[in-house]
Amino acid sequence: MLEKIDPSTYSDQLAEKQRHIEALFAPFSPPPLEVYDSPPLHFRMRAEFRIWHEGSRALYAMTPAGERRPRPIASFDIGSTAIVEKMPPLLTAINSSELLRRKLYGCEFLTTSRGEVLVTLIYHKPLDDAWHEQAAALASSLNISLIGRSRKQKRVIGQDFVTEYLEVDGKTYSYQQVETGFTQPNARVNEKMLAWAKDVTRASGDSDLLELYCGNGNFTAVLAQNFRRVLATEVSKVSVQSAQVNLAANGVDDNVVIVRMASDEISAALARKREFNRLRHVDINSYHFSTLFLDPPRAGLDEATLGLAKGFKEILYISCNPLTLKDNLSELHATHEIQRVALFDQFPYTPHIECGLWLRARQAL
Repeated sequence: MLEKIDPSTYSDQLAEKQRHIEALFAPFSPPPLEVYDSPPLHFRMRAEFRIWHEGSRALYAMTPAGERRPRPIASFDIGSTAIVEKMPPLLTAINSSELLRRKLYGCEFLTTSRGEVLVTLIYHKPLDDAWHEQAAALASSLNISLIGRSRKQKRVIGQDFVTEYLEVDGKTYSYQQVETGFTQPNARVNEKMLAWAKDVTRASGDSDLLELYCGNGNFTAVLAQNFRRVLATEVSKVSVQSAQVNLAANGVDDNVVIVRMASDEISAALARKREFNRLRHVDINSYHFSTLFLDPPRAGLDEATLGLAKGFKEILYISCNPLTLKDNLSELHATHEIQRVALFDQFPYTPHIECGLWLRARQAL
């Protein structure tokens, strides 16, 4: 996104997304669409920039959609207040130091709604002690954590994570968000997603939840209180480690077990088709799953996971790709009916749309 943002257009672009989603899911006779908006500016907590070099001067740059060549940018209005505040002095310091500027090709920001900032500088050169000394002075002057990366190198000044605090239904949750791990980019909309997910599962009762693609425990920490027990899966080692930290920090690690497994693997395990050492400490037979929670990548669900989903009484599905969600829903619609559907505007001023579905089995299972 390179153009200057006009916040006066926000309502119109959100209305267009609403019309698109309503038309997309109309064949499934859903209930009225629930729409959750975003702040029109300063909503993005993380950002990745290329570094464009013009002579001895470095500039932030981004590559427009459909193009290969990055273009320098003068502003980033969708960035968090912390990103917007730190970008100019960071670039000034980089341009004031040949050691910091030379062969720098990438700059990434990871921030929080309370103003914590982690910056990663990515280089096409080895990073030595002289670089570390200047980078440490820069981090101190800007009150940030800073990471230098190059081939087979990672130099950390401060820490390699930030801690985000989210308000959901009157309660504050804390989340460790690691530099290389996936995090929701829009904190305010994330809070609305979490509150919606908690609300739709509120009446789940004395039953268990199976969560696939749990990431750093973003949803797990909130949903655990609505279920007797939760079995959550995630393939990323970094995310699993953060999830363990986050569950403990939020006091919900007593009824949640996380295993590092892919969705097709847990599907095979539940169908008793395969045994896995990673499940040796888990008594699968002791769980009484009523609800399946899915938050898959853009490609949607594989066949094994779709087959698994059809056997659950209730399905909570969060999707970052309405088209693959529609494809999956075409399979699930024969066995499940939409109870609630929501649009979460995680990515204003772009075509990207986040959706939520709450499905219930048409017949008792």
